[in-house]
Amino acid sequence: MFKKILIANRGEIAVRVIRACREMGIQTVAIYSDVDRDALHVRYADEAYPCGPPPARDSYLQIDRILEIARRSGAEAIHPGYGFLAENGEFSDRCAQAGIVFIGPSGDVMRAMGDKVTARQTMEKAGVPIVPGTTERLSDEAIARWIRDVGPPVMVKATAGGGGKGMRLVRSEDEIAGAVARARGEARASFGDDGLYVERFVEEPRHIEIQVLADAHGTIVHLFERECSIQRRHQKVIEEAPGNRITPELREKMGEAAVAAARAAGYVGAGTCEFLMDKNDHFYFLEMNTRVQVEHPITEAITGVDIVKAMIRAAAGEPLGIAQQDLSIRGHAIEARIYAEDPDQNFIPSPGDVVVYRPAGGIGVRVDSGVYQGAKVTVFYDPMVAKLVTWGADRGEAIQRLKRALSEFVVKGIKTSIPFHQKVVRHPIFLAGRYDTGFIDAHMDGGRGPAAEDDAEAAETRRIAQALAAIAAYRRDKQRAAGAVAARGGTVAEDPWKTFGRRAQMRGGLR
Repeated sequence: MFKKILIANRGEIAVRVIRACREMGIQTVAIYSDVDRDALHVRYADEAYPCGPPPARDSYLQIDRILEIARRSGAEAIHPGYGFLAENGEFSDRCAQAGIVFIGPSGDVMRAMGDKVTARQTMEKAGVPIVPGTTERLSDEAIARWIRDVGPPVMVKATAGGGGKGMRLVRSEDEIAGAVARARGEARASFGDDGLYVERFVEEPRHIEIQVLADAHGTIVHLFERECSIQRRHQKVIEEAPGNRITPELREKMGEAAVAAARAAGYVGAGTCEFLMDKNDHFYFLEMNTRVQVEHPITEAITGVDIVKAMIRAAAGEPLGIAQQDLSIRGHAIEARIYAEDPDQNFIPSPGDVVVYRPAGGIGVRVDSGVYQGAKVTVFYDPMVAKLVTWGADRGEAIQRLKRALSEFVVKGIKTSIPFHQKVVRHPIFLAGRYDTGFIDAHMDGGRGPAAEDDAEAAETRRIAQALAAIAAYRRDKQRAAGAVAARGGTVAEDPWKTFGRRAQMRGGLR
């Protein structure tokens, strides 16, 4: 086992990896940009080294500098977390060349799975179902010809990257030219690669992903599914495990497909096969993420498997020590991604100093965070403040705990997405578990609208609050009037309603 690991990342995922290493008796090395000098991951690590100015391209993406820090610190391995260099095949190659273990798949595997066209070809050969479409990069003319031959609606998608970048829906032939131009431009700007391909558009799609673990000894297991269909602008905001309305038979088929995909790719480590599921429960391979996922804690909650530790053991050449028949689902877990964004202002970023930070707690609650009271949220990196995870014996209990935890979670000094999450978890469609990836746009006005379910308790609470506010305002006005009269040396006139009431009582009641 490794004695020292460098974490080539920041924020909550760096803290997460450091904690796993500490439990395994492994020393940790943090890197930090100039604005992250006081960051939580720097405080938690055994050693920390500066890696450059705030922009990621000058710090957390500097491969030569990171490898030099690894050599200087004596780190035997590097964990990339997610984002930054986590799915950079060149970084994996360079680590191997430097004699440092990259905790993740090889560069060849990352390149094969990172290019969606190549991944689709690999999955098709392995018998894993893919969304009907092309399995090669296309020119603008070829895309237009394919769409006209097949007919819309279709998705024009970038061959590289992810996160919804370089993706456009085409619902009519008139939209082809504009959609292709925008998708290609966004892909070039985001990934430095403007390659595009085309897929049939899946109506009422659900986003279901399967977590896999693989070691170098040929063992591959899946840790069941996660439902990631609550998305805003193709970005996941709430995930849950297991998925909704997934039968045991469907779960087994998807798990087998994910294991087949990992085996076809020659995968070692922790990875995720993402699938689209249509309204008839047919599932199709979407892509494979060759890293730890943001939402991995909900899988840990329902299986009891520490995914980060499993990654480290696999990278060290150890067997997983897990058999598929030993794994089972226990309860239900939900994750809410809390961002430094203002949901009332179209989710614009809300950087600044965290003046108050009081995370939720209690039974069944987990908070993964990279901030603390007094920390600064900058404009340079992902605006995630924390991942709030709740577990329950069933979905209903997990939701109730999430409601309770969201009401307890206090962050001041910056705006957060907590109010938005509170709307989602009150919505009847979410509560019923019958949503798809269009839920936020179709039922919540893109995240700006209220929850449709406005229960009687909430309405009564508002009514009481409004009544109390009106009474308080009346009393303030009365006190001001009394003060003004006293200042003029006069006396306050008797309230006519009180006078009328007293006279009525003396007469034996109202007539």
